[in-house]
Amino acid sequence: MRTRTVHTVHPSPLGDLLLTGTAGPSGLTLTSLSMPGQRGVPAVRQEDLDDGPFAEAHRQLDAYFAGRRTRFELPLDTTGTPFQRAVWQALENVHHGTTTTYGELASRLDLPRADLRAVGRALGDNPLLLVRPCHRVIGADGSMRGYAGGVERKLWLLTHEGALQPALM
Repeated sequence: MRTRTVHTVHPSPLGDLLLTGTAGPSGLTLTSLSMPGQRGVPAVRQEDLDDGPFAEAHRQLDAYFAGRRTRFELPLDTTGTPFQRAVWQALENVHHGTTTTYGELASRLDLPRADLRAVGRALGDNPLLLVRPCHRVIGADGSMRGYAGGVERKLWLLTHEGALQPALM
């Protein structure tokens, strides 16, 4: 069996998430998790829709949204520049229910403050939203900086994870 690109949709409180992966003899490698309205979403061909290889991803996403999972354990695609991969790897240390700042993330990577914009670009290029938790990176002043899935979804995710208190109505 050769490797092929497959897609599925996962319903969530954030809208329908588009999952893309490569399926082959050793199983599925998740290559993208996109949110509605996100720029750069992979093109989907009808013949590439196949829910079967995504069974474990569906289980883990359902558990996350139900509050029973705090991290994902899925084979992930690591395609990216060495700099992007280093930034994405640093996200592994930003745990559920916590946040970090762009400056703190840069410091963990021994980068000068002049590289903060590059860190932000690498986070913006993260093709695996939610799974690689770039939503946990906020401004030094506590502000919600850009998020490819939308700032409203970033706020929802941080509230869901307990990093932010729910807004009082």
